[in-house]
Amino acid sequence: MRKARWVAAAAGVVLLVAGCSAESDAKDDKSGTPRSGSSAAPAEAGGSLDAAAVAKEIADAATAAGFTEEPSEGLPPSLRKCAVSWQADVKKAADPQKSYDATLAALKKGGWKQARERKEKGSVITSVHKSGWTLTASSHGRADTFLVITFGAGNNSAECEKAINEELAKSMKS
Repeated sequence: MRKARWVAAAAGVVLLVAGCSAESDAKDDKSGTPRSGSSAAPAEAGGSLDAAAVAKEIADAATAAGFTEEPSEGLPPSLRKCAVSWQADVKKAADPQKSYDATLAALKKGGWKQARERKEKGSVITSVHKSGWTLTASSHGRADTFLVITFGAGNNSAECEKAINEELAKSMKS
């Protein structure tokens, strides 16, 4: 079960990094300058971010919005510089959807730029990017039944994409 959870988290990071990077690269302007979601994107005004800084930004925004973190096993050591995963303990939040929205608002205020949002059948998935990282916030379900709210971020570098793919391949063999 533990391995399945981190595999799912890592797969989500791979999809968000690959998907957002490919989408951004496809939309480059005629100057040839990659957009921020691209793996070749330069750091934005705040300088480059590392996984610890991204984790702190997510935790600060989420806790200020009324969430506490639900304990998890975490990612494998080889991915800790490339990915961050934070799951809200929705049972402890007064209004989980309001806290989700407030977390995203705080992240955007902190310089994260919205790339896209998708709403479908009880789910909201929002991607934002900053300094070579793509963060996907997701809310699935309803507070009165079953609700899962997560914030996962991936470093868009080729090195990290390779590390994530290698870790996924190893996990699929075992």
